[in-house]
Amino acid sequence: MDQLSNLPNKLSKPAQRAFANAGYAKLEQFAELTEAEVLALHGVGPTAIVLLRQALAEKGLAFRA
Repeated sequence: MDQLSNLPNKLSKPAQRAFANAGYAKLEQFAELTEAEVLALHGVGPTAIVLLRQALAEKGLAFRA
């Protein structure tokens, strides 16, 4: 499996469900979203944003400004 498509393993279950319900399965999809858009998903909190920000940065990506 492509490493870029892996979401962080430490995401909470509510955040994982929120992403699945919204159709977000690949890390690169989050580079198309702002942090505010991700936080607006029910079940997503600041910890998920930090984990996603770190995972994106490791791949040379970032949230949309």
